Formats: sequence, C-alpha cells, structure tokens
Amino acid sequence: MPGGSIQAQLSNDSNPDSLAVVDIATAEPSLDTARVYTGTTRPERQVSLRSQAEGRLLSLSRDVGDGVTQGQIVGTLDDGLLQTAVGEAQAELAARQFEVAEAEAELADLRTAIEAARVRFQQAENDAQRLQALASQGAVAAQEAEQAQTTLRTAEQALRSSEEQVRTRQQAVAAAQQRVEAQRSILRESQQRLTFANLSSPLTGVVLERPVEPGDLILPGETVLTLGDLSTIRVVIEVADSNLGEFRLGQAVNLKIDAFPGEAFSGQVARISPVADNTSRLLPIDITVANPGGRIGSGLLARVNPSQAQSTAVVVPASALETAATPSNQVFVVTGTDDNLVVEARSVQLGEVGNGEVTILAGLAPGERYVVRSSQPLQPGQTVEASLLSEG
Repeated sequence: MPGGSIQAQLSNDSNPDSLAVVDIATAEPSLDTARVYTGTTRPERQVSLRSQAEGRLLSLSRDVGDGVTQGQIVGTLDDGLLQTAVGEAQAELAARQFEVAEAEAELADLRTAIEAARVRFQQAENDAQRLQALASQGAVAAQEAEQAQTTLRTAEQALRSSEEQVRTRQQAVAAAQQRVEAQRSILRESQQRLTFANLSSPLTGVVLERPVEPGDLILPGETVLTLGDLSTIRVVIEVADSNLGEFRLGQAVNLKIDAFPGEAFSGQVARISPVADNTSRLLPIDITVANPGGRIGSGLLARVNPSQAQSTAVVVPASALETAATPSNQVFVVTGTDDNLVVEARSVQLGEVGNGEVTILAGLAPGERYVVRSSQPLQPGQTVEASLLSEG
C-alpha cells in the first residue's frame, strides 16, 4: 500500500445532510509496472598498455583519471640493455660484411687465375695440334708429339679445376651475403625493440588503472596502465530469459545513474548475448550510452528501464472503489481548496487485485488526490471535509 494510504476508521454520521468526512490520499505510481535492471558503467573500449620489453620503469607521466591521446608517450623504460643489443647487432653486421668482402676478393683472384689457365690450355692445344702434324710428316719425333698431348691434358685439368673453384667461391659469396641480410634483420629487430623503451598510448581516453610505479622492474607483457575510451559508455545488465522479450537490438532505453541524481540518460541496446550464465540462467545485454566530454565515469551504478514511456499506473486501497453509493469501477478524485473540497467521480481501468490493493492502469494519474474512505456514500460534485488523518 503506498505511503499515503490511511488506516483510520471513520464513524458514520447519522445525519444524512451532514458534511461527509473523507480520508484523502495522493496517488503514487506503482513500483511493479516497469522492471528496472541494474548494471555498471564501463568504457566502450578498454585496453591495457603493456610493456614489450624488459627494463626498469624510469618515468610514468599519467595517473588515474588523467587524459591521454593516441600516440602520446606516457612512460619510459631504462634502455641500457636494448642499446647494448643494438650495438652487438651492428658489430655482428660489420663482421658479416667483412666476410663478404673477403669472399668476393678471393673470387676475383680465382677469376684471374682461371683466365691464366685458359690461356695455358689454349697454348697447349695449339702446340699439340702443331706437333701432331709435324710428327705425321716425320718432321719431329713421335715422342715430342705425345709430350705435347700430355701437356694439353694437364692444362685442361687445371682449367677445369679453376672453374670448379670459381663456382665454389661464388656459392660461398652468396652464403655470406645471405648471412649479411639475416644480420640486418636482427639489427632492425634490435632497433625496433629499442623503441619499446618509450611507452605510448594506443588510444585517446583516460587512465583507469596504474598498477606500477617508477622504479619497478617491468617484464615483457606486464600491464603499465589500463586505458579507456569514455566517449561512449557501455552498461551491461543481466536479464532472465522470461523477460528477454522486453529488449531488442537497437531499442532505446532509459537510464538513471546514481552519481547524477535527478538526471535521465538515453541508451541503446547494442548486443544481446545468446548464451545464458550456467548458474544464474541470466543473459547479458550490452547498452551503449553517448558520453560527450567523458562526463560519465567507469564503475558507476546504472539503472536501466526498458520502457520508453513512463508508467502512469497507480496502486490504491480497495476501499477507494467502495466510496460511491453503488460500488463500481470508479474512484472519487478530490479537487478544490482545503476550504472547499469537492469530489468528482472518475471511471478507471483496473489491473491486478490482491492484498487489499488494486492497480489502476488508467483514469487516475500519479499525484492526483483521491478518497480512500468516506463517512457516507458520495455523489459527484459533493462537498466534503478532510479527516485529520488525510494526507497534507
């Protein structure tokens, strides 16, 4: 029974012409006509700024609640080890490049040697042909021609050996060049890791958590700051499957946030989870709320009303329907001033009835005054007197 329902008992005046004394109450909205779901505000987008390298945290310029912009440097790590790694990679690259230079120099010498071997082979081939012709004419001994053939074969083997050495050295040069490229990649990686000493924000928003302090040893993957984009707020509520019909994707809903009493906010259903919690059997529903200027913070209690229209249903005592001479679906509304109170009959649409109370769906608005009990049956337009137990 709403505050304002009165349990006073009035005695009936035996004189029918006497002024009717009535208990008056103010209609209050029914608390059960619209369900309200609670949730907690959180950023639409939340990320953890994690270190990608190991080192001691030298500085951290942002604290909880401070704003950040995307790409802004918010902290630095000691880069001594990273600088050492870059130096070692540069030295190793220089050594690999020296190996290539040595291999190319040896290849050049072999190419010079092969040209000399080719000249000797050509000369031996000419001598062998000439002596063979002379020997066939009897101009020189056959033994001299045979020696020339032996010299030719020796020159040919030397040429083939030089050519094989050139091919082997070419392969060695190619392998050395590949090692140089691999070392260049290692150097680029080391230089990239050196940039990890500067911790930059991945988004524009505010700092939500700061779990570390300057001087702490930071390991790769450890969270330095938790950041959130508060330009849009997300509220997650949990709804029973029997009430799921109250929500649909894209639906506009009303919200109230306890941190802003008296203010109303509008949100939109962004996601309805298809999977219910195994224990509670409740389904999470995500609601997004525009938050220009980041006025609404994270972690605030929010109350969500899925109905856009404010309910006008009220609950009255059952006795309010029995004040007429012939009880029916009507109540008497009190108008006028305290010195001249007049009652008017109002037809109403009834809802649930129980526990001595009746829900009125239409016909009586919250804030209107009505008669709870009367010392005698009432007629429309009748002047009445408020009892001492009446509200106001």
